[in-house]
Amino acid sequence: MTTDARLEGLEGLLRELAPQALGALARRYGQFDACEDAVQEALLAAATQWPDEGIPDNPRGWLITVASRRLTDEIRGDTARRRREAATAALVPPEALVTPPPDVHDEPEQDDTLTLLFLCCHPSLSPASQVALTLRAVGGLTTAQIATAFLVPESTMAQRISRAKATIKSAGARFVLPPEDEREDRLRVVLHVLYLVFNEGYTATSGPELQRGELTREAIRLARDLHLLLPDDGEVTGLLALMLLTDARRAARTRPDGSLVPLAEQDRSLWDAGSITEGVALITDILSRTRLGPYQLQAAIAAVHGEAPDAGATDWPQIVALYELLAQVAPNPMVTLNQAVAVAMVRGPVAGLDLLATLDGDARMAGHHRLDAVRAHLHEMAGDLDAARTSYRSAARRTTSLPERRYLEGRAERLA
Repeated sequence: MTTDARLEGLEGLLRELAPQALGALARRYGQFDACEDAVQEALLAAATQWPDEGIPDNPRGWLITVASRRLTDEIRGDTARRRREAATAALVPPEALVTPPPDVHDEPEQDDTLTLLFLCCHPSLSPASQVALTLRAVGGLTTAQIATAFLVPESTMAQRISRAKATIKSAGARFVLPPEDEREDRLRVVLHVLYLVFNEGYTATSGPELQRGELTREAIRLARDLHLLLPDDGEVTGLLALMLLTDARRAARTRPDGSLVPLAEQDRSLWDAGSITEGVALITDILSRTRLGPYQLQAAIAAVHGEAPDAGATDWPQIVALYELLAQVAPNPMVTLNQAVAVAMVRGPVAGLDLLATLDGDARMAGHHRLDAVRAHLHEMAGDLDAARTSYRSAARRTTSLPERRYLEGRAERLA
């Protein structure tokens, strides 16, 4: 095995063990912020020592032990400081203060991934903070890796994560699953956060690259973990299927120079047949036995695309019907945007443009480049090349993704 392969395998192992170690500490001590810092230090120690010394026989126990020692040292130092302050102020006797935590060598194995996800997606946090904290605490990514993925300075991301942990602490959140009556709503937040992580990886909102594989891989890994914990939840299964079916196209989405290839022009022999087979099987099974939800419907649409041998064989009437259902179950402007393309493929571009016009007054789409991009595509289908060129250029000005900008500018130039 090459050095790169060994390092990649080690990184994957640490990401898998990170939530387990954090869960073990947080379950016992309840101090999420301090436990998370201790686990990050243990992960750094493992990344430094294991390549030279070898992976220990019980890597999970190693991480828990090292993190516990770091946490113990921190609590002891804090206790000593408080004792000194108390003695100086003569307020309380030293024995009344916090004592160090017990040993964790015999910590039983328990999967705390779901509890961690609920905690990282606490309703007191903003969506950006939920994403950052999930990637750090559950995904095992370093602050630097998260900052790089979202194109912000490491110091900015560190502050965001620090504020998120402080917010959780001040909110009095405990390391327990939410009550049964809150769990469904909280699970929707967890799924949305994983969806955001995947989408940012699949089509980066800014920067020189169209895709960020580390984010899509992490989103799929976490979705798999969640599916193992909740195999009969329709939306959990739907989200995993959607990710697999969408990510299956990754290799065909760009040319060797990094330029974007639209769905209709992709070489489908490059699609990942294994991911498509798995995704289709997941969504076919779950649709037959659970209540319909938006992630299931999106996965069903992706499955129709995935099963078409070429663009011309796509079952667009079925896709239109699925979008009509999705618009009823979870209406939002992005659904309408995609629905307009499907409608244009079945009923003609004018019908698609009419549907698209319903978004012109939607404040959520004001300035969004995708509205102009879809409008340009439909005008081009209708033969109105001047209108198409204008819309392509408008979309190019508005996007912050360099590959998308180059693609849109190229379409406009071709029509000129």
